[in-house]
Order: sequence, then structure tokens, then C-alpha cells
Amino acid sequence: MKATRGKMLGAGTSNNKVKYSRLAADDDGYIDLQFKKSLPKVPYKAIALAIFLFVIGSSLIIFGALLLSGTIKVEHPDRTIPVIIIGVLVFLPGFYHLRIAYYAAKGYRGYSYDDIPDFGD
Repeated sequence: MKATRGKMLGAGTSNNKVKYSRLAADDDGYIDLQFKKSLPKVPYKAIALAIFLFVIGSSLIIFGALLLSGTIKVEHPDRTIPVIIIGVLVFLPGFYHLRIAYYAAKGYRGYSYDDIPDFGD
């Protein structure tokens, strides 16, 4: 069946009922609302996790250094190195994300809360 003018087209609208108007000559197709920045969403859970990682990592590094220096006596001193390594591995992501959160809160250029993963919240 051929589509003819005035008959129903596709989604149930007739082409003779559609109202068209000309765009203004100075209209470039953009509206001011699309360039307006919204307030940043602060990822509180991610910042709390970063604080937790920072504190645990710092304490493991300090504890490992005390074990390695002999301030805390241990029976097997060769097992203190893994404590320091685990402390560094836990400390680094916590410090990194806390630094981004601090700079974003202070408003430094190039830092925003969007750089911190929010774990799908």
C-alpha cells in the first residue's frame, strides 16, 4: 500500500496535523541551559574508603618499620618486610584518592570529584 498525503504515517500521526515553524535566523541550535554546570556530587563512600585505606596503610607501614628496626621484638625478623609491602600497597590508593578529594574540595583547577570512583552510587 502506498503512503499518500493526508493518510496516517508510521507512529499514528498524520503529516497534515504537524505544525512547523521557522527557526530564528540568529539561532545556532544551542540553549544556555546545556552549558550550565551542575553542583558536583561528592562521593562520600569512596572518600570514607580512601580514609580507611590511608589509615590502615599508614599503621601497617609504621608497625612494619618498628618491627624491622627491632623496637618491637619478633622471633622471625624476615617476616616484617611483607608487612611494609602490604602497608605501602594499601596506603598508596588511599593517599591518592584523599589528595584528589582535598584538591577538589579546595577548588584547584583540574581536580574534581568526578576523578574519584563512586562505586556505582
